[in-house]
Amino acid sequence: MRSDNDIKQNVEAELRWTPDVDEKDIAVKVTDGAVTLTGFVHDYHQKCLAESAAKGIKGVTAVANDITVRLLSSPSDPEIARAAVSALKRVLPTVWEHIKPIVKQGSVSLSGSVEWHYERAIAEDAIRHLQGITSIDNSITVKPSLPAQSVKSRIHESFRRMADIDVNHISVNTRGSQVTLRGKVRSWAERDAAERSAWSAPGVTSVMNQLDVRN
Repeated sequence: MRSDNDIKQNVEAELRWTPDVDEKDIAVKVTDGAVTLTGFVHDYHQKCLAESAAKGIKGVTAVANDITVRLLSSPSDPEIARAAVSALKRVLPTVWEHIKPIVKQGSVSLSGSVEWHYERAIAEDAIRHLQGITSIDNSITVKPSLPAQSVKSRIHESFRRMADIDVNHISVNTRGSQVTLRGKVRSWAERDAAERSAWSAPGVTSVMNQLDVRN
């Protein structure tokens, strides 16, 4: 088991190493493997990158991202909304009309529905890079056109294909198109990989990730 101090030092080192993150105003606290990030950055994308950097450190069991976004320049909400629509058109040219961005004081809410989870994720990623964003609420729902069939077996097959997932310690429970993952994984990266793999199964509309990270 790694000590909290070792984890803290490694998270701080990873923040310094991560491109596009100005770590000088970010503070790191670790308690029993759970990392809390505080302080501020100048755009929302940096906040997301800082969280990803912390999740990648061995021994991290949870991450609370309490970093505040302090914008150096602040486009108006209508400008952000127009930029959001343009970004969605660019990355999702066939389904962008099914997604509606609402902007209030720099906070973007995404609503609507798509057929695949990857489309939901791409939409959020496109918005994340826009200037003036302080937060994102992704409420896009996944409504597949094809019914969920053999979801559990498809997910297990996907797990077995992936070198970074130990399928022997993960249980998959399904209820129609809804998936719940339980068990223990070796790292936060493995936890995220398992969730992404579950979402990739045709017909899945929701994934509840209850996997614990072994410390």
